Amino acid sequence: MSRKRPLSAAETLICPITSAIEPVDLEKLFPVPQPMELELGCGDGSFTLQYALENPEINIVALERLLGRITKLNRKAHRAELKNLRLLRAEAGYVLEYLLDRDSFEAVHVYFPDPWPKKRHQKNRLIGELFPTIINPLLRKGGVIYLRTDNKEYFEQMLRVFDKAKGFASIETPASMKKFTTDFERDFNSKGILTRYAAYKKLNEN
Repeated sequence: MSRKRPLSAAETLICPITSAIEPVDLEKLFPVPQPMELELGCGDGSFTLQYALENPEINIVALERLLGRITKLNRKAHRAELKNLRLLRAEAGYVLEYLLDRDSFEAVHVYFPDPWPKKRHQKNRLIGELFPTIINPLLRKGGVIYLRTDNKEYFEQMLRVFDKAKGFASIETPASMKKFTTDFERDFNSKGILTRYAAYKKLNEN
């Protein structure tokens, strides 16, 4: 079996993070300046590809820690000749807190983050008490964070965290967003496991 040829530096959509302290210059990643959205933990990339293909007027930054997943998405996105998608391989928490500029994104997508179901591990969940204060500055005024999970207990935690967070208001997830699903999501939906949706809009500040 022949090995797949690695994508060259000119072909790859994975952008290197060159500093541990300097923010990533997101606008330089894309050939055309457009409104930007962020996806945290793009997983198998099935949502990412659909969303980028159907929204060429949006520049999408997708973040993923696992090399196998981001490499697979990179190849698919390259074959699709996507110009509005760029990938970052890194740990989400650190990038959010230190490597992204304020007022960068019109929307943030967090779909099926690791639920860390064991009680002693729940401190590792991405969406905890501090998450809204970290994500708020990165969103532009009126920006939205979209959340999905199949885990009832984690979903309840997400709601508690954002319902008491300052600077956000709960809104309905529009049908136009729900139509974009992941392969994983379609699989568990077929088994009768429901997707739980939440969305929160950043309030305009005085």
